[in-house]
Amino acid sequence: MSTITLYHNPRCSKSRQALQLLQEKGVEPQIRLYLEDSPSREELVTLLGQLGIEPRALLRKGEQEYKDNNLKDTELNDDALIDAMVQFPRLIERPIAIAADKAVVGRPPENVLDLV
Repeated sequence: MSTITLYHNPRCSKSRQALQLLQEKGVEPQIRLYLEDSPSREELVTLLGQLGIEPRALLRKGEQEYKDNNLKDTELNDDALIDAMVQFPRLIERPIAIAADKAVVGRPPENVLDLV
């Protein structure tokens, strides 16, 4: 089994639940506190490819930065959305588990078990 990396926010209940589920399966993931160690543009592009989703699908729409930067504007292209996530990592949906070339968003948290 490949190593699992978990983009984790310990203040988020879904993120804590995903971590607990992995640990219950005997998996101790590498934790990336992405709010402190935010992903680069290149990492986000790779991550979106692993997830198989568009940038807009990874945005947390309830965050103040989403509203302040008018990210609901459908005229914004993918590059602008990725730039916003690089600048404001709180906009990135969480948790995200990554193993090799596959990734899942842990919403619901049980999704992370797809990588075990």
